Amino acid sequence: MKGLSVIDETDVGWDEHTPPNETVDADGNPFPSDRGFGVADPRAPKRREYDDPDVRRLRDHLRQHNGIHSLEICAPDEVERIARIFHRDGFVVVRDLLNTEQLERFCEGCARVLAQILAIGGTDGRKYTTETGRLPHRYSYGTSSASRQLMHDSTWASMIDLPTTTPILTGIFGSADYRVFGGGGDVCLPGAIEYQHLHADGSEPQVIPEGRAAQAKLLGVDVKEAADSSALDLHTQRLIMELTPPFVTINFLMSDATWENGPIRQIPGSHTSRQSPPTPAEEPEWMRLSTLVGAPAGAGVIRDNRAWHGATPNLSRQIRAMPNIEYVPSWHPAESSRKTMPHEIWETLSPHAQRICRLIKAEPGIWPAGAGEMHPLASGRKALYKKDMEATSD
Repeated sequence: MKGLSVIDETDVGWDEHTPPNETVDADGNPFPSDRGFGVADPRAPKRREYDDPDVRRLRDHLRQHNGIHSLEICAPDEVERIARIFHRDGFVVVRDLLNTEQLERFCEGCARVLAQILAIGGTDGRKYTTETGRLPHRYSYGTSSASRQLMHDSTWASMIDLPTTTPILTGIFGSADYRVFGGGGDVCLPGAIEYQHLHADGSEPQVIPEGRAAQAKLLGVDVKEAADSSALDLHTQRLIMELTPPFVTINFLMSDATWENGPIRQIPGSHTSRQSPPTPAEEPEWMRLSTLVGAPAGAGVIRDNRAWHGATPNLSRQIRAMPNIEYVPSWHPAESSRKTMPHEIWETLSPHAQRICRLIKAEPGIWPAGAGEMHPLASGRKALYKKDMEATSD
């Protein structure tokens, strides 16, 4: 797609031939879904058209009400404040994480990779192929990759260790002893009229290995044992789990988050909840409007992956892209890391980035299977991955 941009107004999106809430299976066949990322939004407009009356009504409602009132936005050097808000709310918005050159590079990378995904055209009059198991007009950079990550891409890799983000991550984790798990992010085309259901990325393991307790001590937790046993007391256990998330993700904003371009919504304090989020039918209006309107381009949303969040309708004419880098603490199981970063990319990184990427680095001369191969359908990704594996074994 020549000239594709994730910051300017565009003709991409608004495919009236793609029905609301339509999901597709591994081969691209439409099928009803109420699971994964394809949970239907029963309150979505009935047609995917910019000037549809239902769309106009939703647009007017969002113009008046969308956004968290008095959203706190931090400066990058406010490390203690950032960590405090992050641990309190399960997320924090920090402006100016990317400078002008870095933002332009990331915008170019997002457009380039999105063009690969959209190159797989739709069927039966549809402009696009919907990603397997997702709502229309929404794509994940990570899951659309046959390697499940974008650590092979120099643009994503260059954002791992930034002067703005590394001190913040050190403050959140309690030390520089953390690791990179991967990177990807999501993108929302204009005309994504549905709300994505509230969800958490991953789950709380509910275990406290020695390394997790040690991290909590670095964060100031007074680790106490129960009076009648050598086990940690309940208050200490809860504090440890609250303050030591298994995943921390930085989503970078390529454009200003506005009331109409699909800003992410975050539910403050939900990272400590053991309940399931409400379904789209049950979700209260305040949660649907709990979005990060006002976060500027170049900012980052630093998220505890356990916090409830979800994408919102993009009723604009602008693509909304939020690439990310995913980090895990030192106690995160090493065997869950996959070697998705080519050695050649790893060699270009700073010493700190090399250290925290050591478990995802492939051996010299070995290209990770599926790296660089993008496809919206699970069957297409599987075929590309298999092809790469066979080529490697030859």
